[in-house]
Order: sequence, then structure tokens, then C-alpha cells
Amino acid sequence: MKRALRPRSGWRQPLPQDRESIVLPEVLAELQALRGRVPYLTGSLLATTDGLVLTHDVDGPEPEAVAALTAAALGVGARLAEATGQGAFQELLTRGEHGYIATYAVGASVVLTLFAGPDANVGLLHFEARRAGSRIAEHTEAVLRRQIQP
Repeated sequence: MKRALRPRSGWRQPLPQDRESIVLPEVLAELQALRGRVPYLTGSLLATTDGLVLTHDVDGPEPEAVAALTAAALGVGARLAEATGQGAFQELLTRGEHGYIATYAVGASVVLTLFAGPDANVGLLHFEARRAGSRIAEHTEAVLRRQIQP
């Protein structure tokens, strides 16, 4: 089941102010297991669409800076998809000289960003990320529902 991300200018579910309340052990375990399933995967980051880091498994880049850049790229990607008639944003892949950065919509307010080396199998990366994203969305949306209910 694909989940579409709403553009930043559109409605979003409110997120809890306390980021610790959304960082579930199951989510971090999912990120760590993803690293084991995808060769050359070097890190992962889960953030809100506004650039708040929820949790990460990153050794190199500064998570807060990457989350902020991801939020900016997400805004451009969502507008591009919508303006060209491709529908709601689902994923973004950036290929650099030293590898890949892939961002996936995970529910309406959360994005998963993965870092992979240049030898990564992009098809496997997409396959595993989409599966993990669905499971992560279930965990984070359950927390969001609990946070929103009085």
C-alpha cells in the first residue's frame, strides 16, 4: 500500500511536541534491520516533513542538517510532482558522485531518508525501503493517534 505525502502547504497531522514520545524502539530496530537487508546502505534518518529528526541510524552526516535539507527537497519534489500531474509525492532519489540519498513518504507527516554507497542496488534499496516505510508508518501513525486523542 503506497502512502502519499501531502505537500507542505497542505494539511498535515499535528505532531507531538516531545520528539521522544514518537521515537519507538520498533522504529529504530526497523532502521537497523534495513541496514542489514540492503548492502551498501550506510545510514538512515526518520524526520517530520518540517525537518525535525525523530530518530536516526547515521554515522557521518549531521542528522539535523540532513533533516532540514530533506524538508526543503521534499517541498520542491512535492510541488514538482503535483505541477507535472504525477500526483502526490512518494519518493525522491538523488545520485551523487559518492552514492545515493533516497527519501520516501512515510505517512502524511514523516519521511524516511536513506544513504547508500555508489555500488548499492537501487532496485533493492527501493523495494526494502518501501516495505520498511509501511511498517514505520504503522508505528508512527499509531503514536500520532494516541497523541491527538484527549
